[in-house]
Amino acid sequence: MIAIVDYGVGNLFSLISSFKRIGADIVVTADPNVIEAADGIILPGVGAFEDAARKLHDTGLDKVVKAEAQKGKKLMGICLGMQMLFEKSFEYGCHEGLGLLKGNIIPMKDTIPNTLKIPHIGWNALHFTRKSDLFKYINQNDCVYFVHSFYATDCDDSVVATAEYGKELTAAVQKGNIMGCQFHPEKSGQVGLNILRAFCEME
Repeated sequence: MIAIVDYGVGNLFSLISSFKRIGADIVVTADPNVIEAADGIILPGVGAFEDAARKLHDTGLDKVVKAEAQKGKKLMGICLGMQMLFEKSFEYGCHEGLGLLKGNIIPMKDTIPNTLKIPHIGWNALHFTRKSDLFKYINQNDCVYFVHSFYATDCDDSVVATAEYGKELTAAVQKGNIMGCQFHPEKSGQVGLNILRAFCEME
C-alpha cells in the first residue's frame, strides 16, 4: 500500500486517478498509523513553500514522514513535495525543509534568461544524469510536465535528471529510498504513469 500524505495542500484528484490507472493500492491519509503501516509514501504539494511546510508541521506529519524515510521506507516528493525534502527554501524568505536531502530551493528569476517566462509551465525532456530505478520504464529525453518558479540547487549528490529551461534545472532526485520529481508525473501522460509504476514496484 502507498500512502499519499494529506496535509491540506493541493488538489489530489489527478494523483489519485493516476495511481488507480496503474492498479496501485493507495490510501490518502493524515493518519500517522496508516503512514507507518504503508509500504511507501508520496508527499505531494502545490503552492507556497512556507505555507505547505507550516501545515505539514502543524499536523505533526513532518516528523512521521521524516522518521519513516530515515528507517528506509521509500518516499517520493512531487513538485513542492520534492522541494520540501531539502534543507532550506529561499522562497520569499528562508524556510526550513525536512532536511532529508542536501540542497536548497532558490528562485529561477535571475538564474535563467529574462526572455523566458516564470513560472516555467510546459513539457520538457528529461536528461538522465545517473541511473535511477524511477526511470526503468522510460527513456532519455522523454517529456514530462512542469509548473514551477523555484528549483533545487547545491544537490549534486542526489540529482538523477535535469531539464533545460534556459539552463539545466533539477528535474528529479534520488538518494537511496528518498526521491522526488519537480515535474508532475500525474500530469505527464504515459511517461508519468510509468514513473509512478516504477516507484510502486520498488522494494
